[in-house]
Amino acid sequence: MQSPSDRHEYPAHWEADVVLRDGGTARIRPITVDDAERLVSFYEQVSEESKYYRFFAPYPRLSAKDVHRFTHHDFVDRVGLAATVGGEFIATVRYDRIDAEGRPATGPADEAEVAFLVQDAHQGRGVASALLEHIAAVARERGIRRFAAEVLPANTRMIKVFTDAGYTQKRSFEDGVVRLEFDLEPTDRSLAVQRAREQRAEARSVHRLLAPGSVAVVGVGRAPGGVGRSVLGHLRDAGFTGRLHAVNTAFAEDLEEIDGVPAHRSVREIDGPVDLAVVAVSAERVPDVVATCGEHGVQGLIVLSAGYAESGPEGRERQRALVRQARTYGMRIIGPNAFGVVNTSPEVRLNASLAPEMPRPGRIGMFAQSGAIGIALLSRLHRRGGGVTGVTGVSTFVSAGNRADVSGNDVLQYWYDDPDTDVALMYLETIGNPRKFTRLARRTAAVKPLVVVQGARHGGTPTGHAVRGTRLPHATVSALLRQAGVIRVDTITELVDAGLLLARQPLPAGPRVAILGNSESLGLLTYDACLAEGLRPLPPLDLTTGASAEDFHAALSHALADPGCDAVVVTAIPTVGEDASADAALAEALRSAASEAPAKPVMVVHVELGGLAEALSAAAGTGPQPSAPPAPALPQPPDHPPAAHTTRPAPAAPPAAPSPQPPRAVPAPPAGSRLIPAYPAAERAVRALAEAVRYAQWRRESAEPGRVPEYEDIDEKGAARLITRLLSDGQGRTLDPDRTCDLLAAYGIHVHRALPAPTLAAATEAARTIGYPVALKATAPHLRHRADLGGVRLDLADEGQLRHAYTELTELFGGPEELRPVVQGMAPRGVDTVVRAVIDPAAGAVLSFGLAGAASQLLGDTAHRLVPVTDRDASSLVRAIRTAPLLFGWRGSAPVDTPALEELMLRLSRLVDDHPEVVAVTLEPVVVAPHGASVLGATLRLAPPPARDDLGPRTLPVY
Repeated sequence: MQSPSDRHEYPAHWEADVVLRDGGTARIRPITVDDAERLVSFYEQVSEESKYYRFFAPYPRLSAKDVHRFTHHDFVDRVGLAATVGGEFIATVRYDRIDAEGRPATGPADEAEVAFLVQDAHQGRGVASALLEHIAAVARERGIRRFAAEVLPANTRMIKVFTDAGYTQKRSFEDGVVRLEFDLEPTDRSLAVQRAREQRAEARSVHRLLAPGSVAVVGVGRAPGGVGRSVLGHLRDAGFTGRLHAVNTAFAEDLEEIDGVPAHRSVREIDGPVDLAVVAVSAERVPDVVATCGEHGVQGLIVLSAGYAESGPEGRERQRALVRQARTYGMRIIGPNAFGVVNTSPEVRLNASLAPEMPRPGRIGMFAQSGAIGIALLSRLHRRGGGVTGVTGVSTFVSAGNRADVSGNDVLQYWYDDPDTDVALMYLETIGNPRKFTRLARRTAAVKPLVVVQGARHGGTPTGHAVRGTRLPHATVSALLRQAGVIRVDTITELVDAGLLLARQPLPAGPRVAILGNSESLGLLTYDACLAEGLRPLPPLDLTTGASAEDFHAALSHALADPGCDAVVVTAIPTVGEDASADAALAEALRSAASEAPAKPVMVVHVELGGLAEALSAAAGTGPQPSAPPAPALPQPPDHPPAAHTTRPAPAAPPAAPSPQPPRAVPAPPAGSRLIPAYPAAERAVRALAEAVRYAQWRRESAEPGRVPEYEDIDEKGAARLITRLLSDGQGRTLDPDRTCDLLAAYGIHVHRALPAPTLAAATEAARTIGYPVALKATAPHLRHRADLGGVRLDLADEGQLRHAYTELTELFGGPEELRPVVQGMAPRGVDTVVRAVIDPAAGAVLSFGLAGAASQLLGDTAHRLVPVTDRDASSLVRAIRTAPLLFGWRGSAPVDTPALEELMLRLSRLVDDHPEVVAVTLEPVVVAPHGASVLGATLRLAPPPARDDLGPRTLPVY
């Protein structure tokens, strides 16, 4: 129990779990009066040299006065943080507020002296860097803007901690001491340093789980069967290259091995380190296993056991306790309720999963939250390798179950610079930190394709996932993922189809597609599919059914040599009477022709060509040919899985259908030959190609990401003062029209003011004030922005027309108190549009654009971009909606001023980005004319900004 401070309550929100440089975890928390014994024990384990560096003199032990000083903090002017593993201190940091002369001070002094001490055994793990991030965040919260530190010149490690942090700093040398002073305001460089460290640490933590040197399976049954015994067999049969151990407290004392694997009654009995423990015991026994593993120094856990958050509130609390306990020992967890992990690297050969067959090695990384979907993914790739597209392999596979700790974000960090993974496929049911995911996805997609299927799009969050939800519609989330470079598909079939193409074919340079084959009908189907996907197909070339392998080679070579072609789809149907040699010849002809133009993708659409599919296996895989016949398809989960593991109900793939023909022997291709994917339907092949075209376009555009323009007339400080005054009571509110206009005007967004017209006399007076021509509008909620209902009268040129229109409106829709009429000056004619910005608690600030009117709303024709929006983003946003041609002179109409519209979007983006208190803005309608854009209506809501979990120091999420 933590004791309260003498001035402030214990700041529990400063507690955090962090991943260190080597992939282990530590807990950072404030130091309290209860930590005296821990502090003394910690200090005794620090070397004399480290003590000298800390106190500038020999300092063998802490006095009682020292202990009191270092454990009694007010959490404002004096703060101490400790990094702990196993409940014991491994490092400490503290700051003391000082004045300009360096004496102890209180606020408003905004400088503090900071000092670190790291246990020698934990130096080099990045502990000090993590502590610096957290103590700096605490200091900023308490009004401190600058740190000062005095370091001995020989203490190069600590000097490096400060200089590498990326803060703006000054250095001086006096009396044999280096004095460093640095501002705590985050900079672009400090943020980049922080994120680079985050990537390295989280990638390393996943690497420790996927490439262990030794594995212990805890819960291996004495009799055949059961989860633990099965996983042990899978590890052994896969040829795991490290040390393998079987653990069960019920083993007889004289039992030395089981299934040829050393047997132990406890992890403690294992001689030597254990890197990974696979836990397959009941949930009630898991805490004892975690404690034993932690005490033995195990680095990570895969918890297959069920009975956690998926089982209800009690299980959810059990899951939280599991994560807290594991992190206490510096361990990370995959699971609970996990299916397991696979690493096909020949240096590892790890199959720590419930999949009985090791997937073929290859270049595709796969992540699934659901065990059943994980089985379906592996099964589909396996079947495609067995008779449709050839040998298609996996580099790593992770099925995270409830993903209480390790998530898709962590695996993305690992894949980002994993040399064995060329394409990442992910099945996600929830995104726990959308801001971070989109940031990581954008960075990953810049170097390798990332294909994502979102499950549970309409059915809510799975019971095992305790994540913060988003209020954004699924279509909006999908658009934001595409903006980040994610290839968003809807089904597992499309996920695999896209992965096959992207794993072994170059990205297309454009949308121009050549189509050739021996079936005119199949060629026309492919042509239509290309048009439907927005590609630009060339007229299909029909080689006729009598085409030989040489004809295909010549046609493909000619198509690939055409500078007007960016990709080729080959269609093929079987010829009656052909044997295996003809199939092999055709496959070799296609491979040979494709290898002559390695910069253009080639794919095959075939119709039940057993022989050709077998032959193309050499040209469609992502890994080497196996020397043995393909293993049987992965079986489905048992109808009644053991109690130690369950998966959430989800549709699993049916068992693989038998091949219509017996396998035919096909000669292996030459090393380094071109690999060609094949598809059983034109629509599937073209959909995969279209995704590759869009992704390639994103890659080209992201190389020059655009900029956020600066506008000299923006009054950021004036807007901040107005917002502060309006939120002085801490309550959110929708602003009245005048305040809305004032705040928008500070950012150069001018709204045509509308004057209320509660009476006919007031209407005529308003028109005289504004000047004719005017518009008369009803602003009642059921008529607002609904010109189609007749609540608007435009181009009223004089008082007579205004009186007539006022009378007509009140007769049709009711009295003025119900209509709430207003008078507004006429804007130039143009296209009515809507621009919105909203801050979602999970995803962040989002800018949206569409045309005004019921038709666009019904069609959902709205485009979205994350804030801050660049000039490139604004330009693409205007063109992203399906009705965009109306802005560019459709059917002879005058093109409108889209640059003015883009500038308006950029200004609104700046407002929301600069002031997170602006939680919602709607500009409707925005009339875009041939010259200029006019904002005729605006609503704006202010509220205390939602907490940001992506700007503070590195922390592991707590679900």
